[in-house]
Amino acid sequence: MTDFLLLAFTFLFAGVIAVPIATRLGLGSVLGYLLAGIAIAPILNFLHVDVIAIQHFAEFGVVMMLFLIGLELEPKLLWGMRHRLMGLGGGQIIGTTVIIAIAAFLLGQPWQISLAIGLILALSSTAIVLQTLNEKGLMKSDGGQSTFSVLLTQDIAVIPMLALMPLLAMPELMDAVHHGAEEGDHGSGISLVSGLNGWQTTLVTIGAVGFVVLCGNYLTRPLFRIIASTGLRELFTSAALMLVIGIALLMILVGLSPALGTFLAGVVLANSEYRHELEADIEPFKGLLLGLFFMTVGAGINFALLSDNLTNILLLTFGLIAAKFLVLLSLAYIFKIRGGHKWLFALGLAQAGEFGFVLLAFTTANGILPPDLADRLLLVVALSMLLTPLLFILYDKVIAPRFSQTQEREMDDMPPDSHIIIAGRGRVGGIVDRMLRAAGHEATVIDYSSRQLDMLKRYGIVHAYYGDATRPDLLHSAGIAKARLLIVAIDNKHEIDELVKYALKNYPNLHIIARAVDRNHVFDLWAHGCRDIIRESYDSSLRIGRSAYEALGVSYETAERMKDEFNESDGKSMLEVASAYNVNIPAHENDAYVKKVREMVADWEPQLRQRVMEIMKSGD
Repeated sequence: MTDFLLLAFTFLFAGVIAVPIATRLGLGSVLGYLLAGIAIAPILNFLHVDVIAIQHFAEFGVVMMLFLIGLELEPKLLWGMRHRLMGLGGGQIIGTTVIIAIAAFLLGQPWQISLAIGLILALSSTAIVLQTLNEKGLMKSDGGQSTFSVLLTQDIAVIPMLALMPLLAMPELMDAVHHGAEEGDHGSGISLVSGLNGWQTTLVTIGAVGFVVLCGNYLTRPLFRIIASTGLRELFTSAALMLVIGIALLMILVGLSPALGTFLAGVVLANSEYRHELEADIEPFKGLLLGLFFMTVGAGINFALLSDNLTNILLLTFGLIAAKFLVLLSLAYIFKIRGGHKWLFALGLAQAGEFGFVLLAFTTANGILPPDLADRLLLVVALSMLLTPLLFILYDKVIAPRFSQTQEREMDDMPPDSHIIIAGRGRVGGIVDRMLRAAGHEATVIDYSSRQLDMLKRYGIVHAYYGDATRPDLLHSAGIAKARLLIVAIDNKHEIDELVKYALKNYPNLHIIARAVDRNHVFDLWAHGCRDIIRESYDSSLRIGRSAYEALGVSYETAERMKDEFNESDGKSMLEVASAYNVNIPAHENDAYVKKVREMVADWEPQLRQRVMEIMKSGD
């Protein structure tokens, strides 16, 4: 128990200290975890900790992450990705494998070993890349979705790779493996497909996948309904973990990737009424295990071997990143991934991945790669993963700012005499556009997602234009100088602020309606000079509150008056608090602002309660 607690404390302490520092410095949580692992490596060596065993356990965080991603994808959306899965994903695996295999062959390796190295290094890090994309809010971008398509294809490709690898075994290496096996038992555990022939294995595999789909569609709902009726939150958490672990175990038993199986289960459950509850229960475990996995990657770096082969290892690592980058950049051009998205796609996937650890162990145990070569490749995999957060920082600091000002794809020609401009054609801008068109107003709608616009055109919606609405030259070509109204409906807080400040400064007579992402953002926009601000969730929250009044027995008319009273009071209090807000000081550090909020809570809320209660009683 003491050893376990000491080990747990060491990992938790390292993460709690390193990650906040790394995020504060703009390095991201993943690099923080990696550096934490490097820092505690001497302690783990002193305690004789088996880092690889912990790493295999922590890899279950990847399984959980893919389950959560599956919950966000409806089956029809996944079907819509099929071309990118086959084209981008398949092209990346084949292209990278061929280039790396040729390079290894030219460096003197036999063709079997060269091909094995190419397959192993073709895989990228699902854990690091998806975690970073989610942290930076890039998952829904064109580059993010393309990256996800490749990662999902890679996870699927692990299955045929494991089947193909034994065919590449070298006789002399196999003899060494058999000789070593005589000294101990190297069994691989229980398997449902051991001893079966090809078609029998295929039937078992299809049956396992069908069972997962059947459970997701028909068995989980009544199970979760029964558990939810108990009111025991911990039981629901246990059931969620049981589901994920059970599916992963089934996939392993039939020789499939557990990550692929749980992803499929997540897709099947995407329309379930228990989806959000499952997400909330699994998320903390996923985060902890992924953090632990990243630390084991850092702690697992063999610095002694690295120092002895420093030049060769670094050349191999940078050569791998360069080769994958060129393949990915070529695919981005072929599949028309434009602007900064292609650089996000190419840089984000330019590393080796955690499946490389699995495949290297597998190839060594099956006489495919010699152990000394596998050890050097382990360093290449680990170092490329360690460099990945730095590649994302390069994208953030150097590449993304360039493409906020210039775009590789030419912007669409726009009508120069529009009186209404809508920046953003997402879930907010789309509804506003439809309402205006219903009233006979034609708006110039600008959106920076070419994928979103291509989808709209498929549905016959062709009056939206590609471009970055924060660019002054694009706004000028869209006729902002003659426009009466600018509606800012993009979903990036910083871009909203920049667009509003520019428009207010250069077109003071232009009426601007700005979308605010939260309460403090309202104050930011107010400080910039905007006076028509709509909180994106505020009106729907008022309607929910009114419906709650009605559900509690209040008539519609009285509930509407109560809602209006709250809305009026909240507006007045916002004006009072806005006078003390300073856009240059964090809200919680602004004493004047905090004082105003405290006064509002102490004075305004009791008065509001009294007025609302009076309206409710008068309605009775």
